[in-house]
Amino acid sequence: MKLIIFFQTLFLSNALRIVQYNVQWLFIDYYKSSDCPGNGCDWKNISDANIHLSQVAKRLNYLDPDIINLCEVEGITELNMLNQELNNRYSVYFIKGKDTSTGQNVGMLSKIVPSILPYRTEMRFEYPIENSSCGYTGNVSSSGVSKHYITEFNIGGKNISLIAAHLIAFPTSSSRCSQREAQSTVLQSVISNYIENGYEIIMMGDFNDYDAEILDMNNHIPKSQALDILKGTKGQYSGYKLMNIADKMLQSDRYSDWYNSNGKCTPSPNDYSMIDHILLSVSLYNNITTTFIYHGYDEYCGKYDSDHYPIVIDIM
Repeated sequence: MKLIIFFQTLFLSNALRIVQYNVQWLFIDYYKSSDCPGNGCDWKNISDANIHLSQVAKRLNYLDPDIINLCEVEGITELNMLNQELNNRYSVYFIKGKDTSTGQNVGMLSKIVPSILPYRTEMRFEYPIENSSCGYTGNVSSSGVSKHYITEFNIGGKNISLIAAHLIAFPTSSSRCSQREAQSTVLQSVISNYIENGYEIIMMGDFNDYDAEILDMNNHIPKSQALDILKGTKGQYSGYKLMNIADKMLQSDRYSDWYNSNGKCTPSPNDYSMIDHILLSVSLYNNITTTFIYHGYDEYCGKYDSDHYPIVIDIM
């Protein structure tokens, strides 16, 4: 109880720093289905994987967040190892997802004790959704959110729901686009329910899609409505409003990942986009003091940093 009071007092007197970070295959234990560490990812052996983990720790140590959402984590082993490299400043929270193909999960490190342990929803939603913009013509199916967690905080007397997710990849694929709209609708249901119960919202993760309203540095236009659904402007459970913190940045700074599009390992400005996002309820958004994407390392083949950059916000 003393620990909780201490951090609530910290929040009232200082900014709360939150970081969203896709850490690119943070795998130490071998996962056969994805052959990682191995030929299925950039880390060909355990030595490479450990160097990568240390590099991720270096970046987080510099940023010193209070709450971190991590995408592309294998499991609790990797989170505990990362926390050890951060001098055990955090509590580790992990609930295993359903992506058995890649073995990737999402996890949280936090200096603040949540009100409840992270949990999942197993709700599924049919796709294609009504008025889908994806152009999917396959059979009707359904999708849940394989990689996500939901938790709650009470900070400074405010009830806050933190929802973190890693949505299905490939922004321009019609079938993946349609699945992503269904996944976003599942999360929209969760968000809507929390808002109806008086909670502030932090919705963050790697959404594998662009924001049609707040364009990234290369003016990418989304094929799906995933961001509009999550923000509450479209969808079955719409009627609320979440703000994308990216609109507080210069457009030239809006890039969170690098994709080696030509396979030649020659980075081009055209290879950058913003598919990682932090969405906030209006009250939290209005109390942001700092917003930036940490571009403190270069992207190239053979590097040990992630192919994504951390998104950082400070909230008073």
